[in-house]
Amino acid sequence: MSSDYYIWEGDDLVFYVFLQPRASRNAFLGLHDNAIKISLTSPPVDGEANKQLIQFLSKLFQVKKSNISIVSGAHNRRKRVRVCAPSQLPEDFFK
Repeated sequence: MSSDYYIWEGDDLVFYVFLQPRASRNAFLGLHDNAIKISLTSPPVDGEANKQLIQFLSKLFQVKKSNISIVSGAHNRRKRVRVCAPSQLPEDFFK
């Protein structure tokens, strides 16, 4: 099962994220330009937004933070993320 914004590679879920840093709240906002849009309160400085993204995704997918990696786009708003063996999938993820 795959689409334009995600693909399963074995038990791993790889998908694109469009990140909105310095937002008023941390939230999963649905799809935006073939990526999952996520807003975070942290600024995009010194990797803070990336750290908060990993923490946010670990809660969303119920996995350890070490099971999440930013495959590409560490310095961009658009990122490619890998979640190893997610325990849970967000309800709106596959819409």
